[in-house]
Amino acid sequence: MKKTAFTALACSAALGLAVASEPPAEVTEARGLVKEFFTSLKGQLQAAMKAGGPVAAIPVCNVQAPAIARNLAYNSGWEVGRTSLKLRNPANRPDPWERAVLEQFETRKAAGEAADKMEFSALVDAEGVKTFRYMKAIPTGDVCLKCHGTEIDSEVQSQLLRYYPGDQATGYALGDIRGAFTLSKPL
Repeated sequence: MKKTAFTALACSAALGLAVASEPPAEVTEARGLVKEFFTSLKGQLQAAMKAGGPVAAIPVCNVQAPAIARNLAYNSGWEVGRTSLKLRNPANRPDPWERAVLEQFETRKAAGEAADKMEFSALVDAEGVKTFRYMKAIPTGDVCLKCHGTEIDSEVQSQLLRYYPGDQATGYALGDIRGAFTLSKPL
């Protein structure tokens, strides 16, 4: 499976370099969904932070983020979610293709590319169905560090452990790749 994911990544990268004009319609659509997801989640997180600080924002990520993804999926026909190499929510575990893209993002970041510009797409065969897949890196911003950084307030840590007993999504620094938005759509 890893070989298939790597082959898809390599072929897609080569195709992406060959086409320097306008992106495929699926990329444009995926970018729009990511923007909508990010904008909605950011607004809800900012409101919660203003009302009660990081402790109040944790339930937004736990409850509202999956609801936003479900709503976008229902309205668009895309599968929409988030994933990471360091999970907070086990339901967001990356599949082999997503893991390969996340690892590619880390390699690109190590080579100097800015995380906020990273995206990747490919047409893959998913159990006999041609499927368009897209991922957009989520960079760690300053406010993210309150729940994902190295120095987390004890009250925040307590709340995180309440919602996410197996939390691994800490230790990030500003600009690190926190994870990625992940979208797919059968064609």
